[in-house]
Amino acid sequence: MHRRFSHKPEHRSRHGFGGHLREHLRGHGGRGERGGRIGRLLEHGDLRFLVLALLAEKPRHGYEVMRELEERTGGAYRPSPGVIYPTLSLLEDEGFVVPVAAEGGRKAYEATAAGKDALEANRASVDAIFARLDEAAEHSSGARPKLQRAMQNLGTALRLRMQRGGVTEDQVDAIAAAIDEAASKIERI
Repeated sequence: MHRRFSHKPEHRSRHGFGGHLREHLRGHGGRGERGGRIGRLLEHGDLRFLVLALLAEKPRHGYEVMRELEERTGGAYRPSPGVIYPTLSLLEDEGFVVPVAAEGGRKAYEATAAGKDALEANRASVDAIFARLDEAAEHSSGARPKLQRAMQNLGTALRLRMQRGGVTEDQVDAIAAAIDEAASKIERI
């Protein structure tokens, strides 16, 4: 039998989800904080609803879920992979989502009938959560989070390319030139 959503404390799963999410949502040093505690935006257990609702809209992989939440809050909140992937695993353990084939080798998830039933049974709570996200988006300038995301994307692209190996000296020079050119353009803005 699968657990229904509630605002009761998260149960701990084999993924260690309960304690980490609890600390993150309370605003104790989570990456998603901005101008205060994230607790004002998300209450305990809300992330499960958000992720499930996004997956009920269409199948998505973890990065798409993070990006969608960032967009829906105007950059005020972007959950880290350390929060999203355990949430996806928990929802899968509960039978609320299942993995589906996705392009690019990433594992995408979609909501099951049980997941959609859980959303409907908690429709008022889900709507209230999305209303808070909309309000956060209205009050967010979005500029700083956009820059942080862009810097993270650059760092991730560079790290992944270097990890793949086989980088020639000409490629290193081209990468360095592209970064230097971007830095020059930024200085002129």
